[in-house]
Order: sequence, then C-alpha cells, then structure tokens
Amino acid sequence: MQQDHLASAPERDVDPPEAIARLSQGRPLTTVWRNELGGLTFFDAEERCYLKWTAAGTPEIDLADEGVRLNWAAAQGAAVPRVLRAGADATGSWLVTAAIDSESAVAPKWIARPEIAARTIGLGLRKLHERLDPATCPFDWSVDRRLRRAAERRERGLWDAEWTPEKWGETHRGISPDRAWALLQDPPALDRPVVCHGDACAPNTLLDAAGGFAAHVDLGSLGVADRWADLAVAAWSTEWNYGTGYERFVYEGYGIEADPSRIAYYRMLWDLS
Repeated sequence: MQQDHLASAPERDVDPPEAIARLSQGRPLTTVWRNELGGLTFFDAEERCYLKWTAAGTPEIDLADEGVRLNWAAAQGAAVPRVLRAGADATGSWLVTAAIDSESAVAPKWIARPEIAARTIGLGLRKLHERLDPATCPFDWSVDRRLRRAAERRERGLWDAEWTPEKWGETHRGISPDRAWALLQDPPALDRPVVCHGDACAPNTLLDAAGGFAAHVDLGSLGVADRWADLAVAAWSTEWNYGTGYERFVYEGYGIEADPSRIAYYRMLWDLS
C-alpha cells in the first residue's frame, strides 16, 4: 500500500457534516483523522469523546456494525472505547465513543520513539488475542470470507478498477492482478485462530504516557482469523509510519518469531481485499 493511500490526520480542521454538527450541539471540534474512503473522525474536547462519520453509500464501512463489535469486545474485557451513540441518516452514519486517556502510536511522541511504539503494538495484539475467545466470537474475518467479498467486487467490475498494482505494497507491484488472485487461492495452513483486530495498523493502537498498551480503536473488521492476519499488517504498518527496520519489534512485543510465508500471504490478502 502506497503511503499516499494511507489514512492520516488532516493538516487543518474540516467543517463537520451536518449530523456531526448536530450531535456536538455547536461545541468546537478538532478533526483528528480522515480515512482512505473519506470518512472523518472529530474530537469533542468538552465532552471527551470522538465522533466518527462516513458518507452514505460507503459499503466498506459500517459504523453501526463497528459499534456492535466494540460492545461485544468490551463485554469480554478487551481494552476498547465505550460506545456512547450510533446512528445514521440519508447522508451518512456516525459512531460516538468515549475518549481514553492515551495517545495513538503515531502521535509525535511515539513517532520519535518507534522501537517503544512498535513493541507495544505487538504486546497490545497479544493481549487482544489472548483476551477474546474465538469459540464464542460471532464475527468472521477469515480468508474465505475476505476472498468471497473480494470476488463479489471483482464480479461487479470493481476489483480491477480499484485494486490496481499502483495501490499495492512495493513487493506486489510486479505481480499482475490475475496472478495475485491466483496466489491468494492457496492460503497457508492455519497457525492459530484468534479474534483479530482486523485493522491492526499502528494508528489503531493507543499507548499510555509511559509507552504501555492502553487500548485498541477502529475495530470495524474485528473477527476470527489466523493471528498472522493481524501480525503481518501490524508489523508492515511500522514501515509506513516509522520507516524501515522496526517490524521486528512488533514480533518481539508479541513474543513470536517472524513467519515469512504467512507474512507474505496476509500482506497480499490485505492489498487485494
């Protein structure tokens, strides 16, 4: 995934959509995040909450569904934000969650201390994977499910138009879409099923003031999958956010040795699905 396709914090505040302005009742908001699909996240300092919004007609993001996942994970004891409100209208949907006293792993403080941040990302994933029981999880993020969704988009003519090598990680850009699709049909044997985060990129881990793990955010894809589906992408994201040389600290924090074949497969699956 190219750096220019990554989600990021806007350089200046964005006018909130009408629904968000209504929810905030005129209180000042800070724009803290814009995702690849145009979704926005605002911070309400007075109420100490975050307001996420996505436009109608964005099937890749279901904020109501994310709220359900957050509530389930919280009930199992995972460190995730508390859901305050969720809703939708003709223009889009929104999710309001309580703030947690912490900072993202891509806050300036942790960008300057990438070894600490990367190790904590791995530790946080280990905590999540050990806390949630895949046998009781009602959500699925398996290879089969992700390939089915990608196949549906491909059949509708969307896959070839939107998922092009120019948007993939550098290691995948020399592979044709058809060849990549064929390679994905032969996944590695399952290592260990866990309840995966589903978007374990660095920005979605929160650190406390001392650099310890505080919580996870953005769990809209949370579901059962091989633990390497999370690990491969979490470690990869250190390259996008900190530069090269920090992947190993994610694996150290998790307490696992790198598995090159599983890492390669799940990174290609991430790019294409």
